[in-house]
Amino acid sequence: MSNVNNVNGSNVFDQINQANQANGSSKSKAESDSEMFMKLMIAQLQNQDPTSPADTTDFMQQIATMSNVESIANLTTAVESMGESLLSSQAALQASSMVGQKAFVQTDLANLPEDGQVDGLVSLENAASDVWLSVYDRNGVLVDRQQLGAQVAGDHSFVWRGNDEAPAGQYKVVAQAQVGDNLETLPVYIGHRINSVTLGQNGIGMQVNTDVGSTSVDNIKQLG
Repeated sequence: MSNVNNVNGSNVFDQINQANQANGSSKSKAESDSEMFMKLMIAQLQNQDPTSPADTTDFMQQIATMSNVESIANLTTAVESMGESLLSSQAALQASSMVGQKAFVQTDLANLPEDGQVDGLVSLENAASDVWLSVYDRNGVLVDRQQLGAQVAGDHSFVWRGNDEAPAGQYKVVAQAQVGDNLETLPVYIGHRINSVTLGQNGIGMQVNTDVGSTSVDNIKQLG
């Protein structure tokens, strides 16, 4: 009697393995849990005393438990998928609202338009006795210097409109400050129009694309 049970159990287990292999090597958590439960249940049937088989009620309760566990696992998977979908939708909505806006991006590259200006920000961690901007052309030649004077800690806006030696084109802006006895180079944020946005996975790693290249949204100091 025991041998018959072993053969039957083995056949069932082989059928389960063949079905799993046909479905591919990758398994979800729900599938793994179900397979483990089936292994335990088959082992229980194989090793039970033939003269005292398992109670039918207990057996049905085990099957019900397996069904509940699988349902919960499937529900968890569905909720995770819904969460990822919502994150992607939110990221897409955020991206669409950013296109066309001016973003103050951490970069030293500035585009001076015809009859226009360059808007920017400098960020100071500490108060400075003097702050100034140096503007260089594509060849690295200094074309202008703008004094901002003494400034407290924080973000400070500036506007550069070019001059006779600096017509419309691309320039490099370097900000420096005298902080105590130290000469410091400051982070510069230049205003650029966002032409498009590249979405990352679930919105993570989003990139904004401007006339001077692409950069992470983490490098944006201010919009508008």
